Amino acid sequence: MTSFDPATLEFYAREAPDYAASGPGGIGRHLDPFLEKLPAGASILELGCGSGRDAAHMEALGFQVEPTDGVPEMAAQAEARLGRAVRVMRFGELDAAERYDGVIAAYSLLHVPRAGLPDVLVRIWRALKPGGWHAATYKSGGSEGRDRLGRYYNYPSEDQIRAWYTAAGDWDRIETETGEGRGYEGGESRFVMIRLRKAG
Repeated sequence: MTSFDPATLEFYAREAPDYAASGPGGIGRHLDPFLEKLPAGASILELGCGSGRDAAHMEALGFQVEPTDGVPEMAAQAEARLGRAVRVMRFGELDAAERYDGVIAAYSLLHVPRAGLPDVLVRIWRALKPGGWHAATYKSGGSEGRDRLGRYYNYPSEDQIRAWYTAAGDWDRIETETGEGRGYEGGESRFVMIRLRKAG
């Protein structure tokens, strides 16, 4: 099953400069609580790094960060911010095993087609070291669809997210949080954040 939607990738390729320059100046609200779970200097894989803003924040705190993005034009934006190469990688290409202390995906896995998401989550679980943490944020809605800009979203419920992750691997902690946020297209939308620790 595919782990990406071509129209959504095309959107980010076309809008990369504007998208990278948009949004609040600060980091996402869920990043620091995730980082507090990790040991000093931990190795972190970032999936869908966008402009590289969060990666720069993590690096400034002393973490060893591997930022990745599935769109070359977005990776170039992150490279300009970070001053180093950023790997172009789609989620379904992740093949690491027990390499990272943390895997962060801020508002990126929400674009994975529902049929392909279970495989991606298994890959994330496999990439984590035992005891490693993963965090991701999804827009919630109950049924998959597209926003007014044509981007695909899997729009899961909180229960569906928990079910997908539970099936993906053995976790000894699962935490979720819901709330409201503002997206690139404008307007408020409901989100679900999930944070999990791999058993081991």
